[in-house]
Amino acid sequence: MSNCTAPRQGHRTASGRAACPACGGRNYNSYSSRSYYDPVPPVRNSSRGGSFSGGNAVRPKWSPSGSTVTYTPAQIKALTPVRRTVEVRARTSPGLVDVFLCHAWDDRRGVAKDLHDLLEAEGVSVWFSEKEIVLGQPFLREIDRGLAKSRTGLVLVTPALLKRVDSGGISDKELSTLLARDLLIPVVHGTTYGELRSVSPLLGSRNGLDTAEDSLEVIAKKIAEMVTVDDVLIS
Repeated sequence: MSNCTAPRQGHRTASGRAACPACGGRNYNSYSSRSYYDPVPPVRNSSRGGSFSGGNAVRPKWSPSGSTVTYTPAQIKALTPVRRTVEVRARTSPGLVDVFLCHAWDDRRGVAKDLHDLLEAEGVSVWFSEKEIVLGQPFLREIDRGLAKSRTGLVLVTPALLKRVDSGGISDKELSTLLARDLLIPVVHGTTYGELRSVSPLLGSRNGLDTAEDSLEVIAKKIAEMVTVDDVLIS
């Protein structure tokens, strides 16, 4: 059996892999732990005042080739299972809304509305609980119904949502059911994952997106890329 040349020569490029006698014939197009993201050249990061991102700049397989949005490896690792679910639901349940947006009532006219508007501006169809859930309806039941009608879901984690979770409005048992299906992505705003974990270890264990790392505009673009499925994948 031929020896892999990665320890000596690396496999950072397609030509490097092709030249390896052990790995040259392997297919690297799957979402395996080795191949769910590719290094990309340094790009200008609009969310950081036009500075350039190098080194850690990566792009997931689903990101369009012309995209200037870059991701951290942790973000891609967190989003990849949800992307797989999006692709499956696009094939098996056509006609679903792209994204279900879950948020605290107090955020309905603030950051939740901002994110909703930014997503729609990116061409994403949104099941917005502010429009869909009538005051007094069972919150988690409506979340479940909303997710059933959507390819994936966002949970906008703010101090107001943490208060709701802490008061028992959302239980860890209920969150476990929703998270187990790889449908929900936390979007943290105005708080931290550490504070989230102190209130809900289950939801806090699921990494996602954070406005401390990216602006809402960039987050909306990343979500839009993740939920957009090419026709070839649906057929």
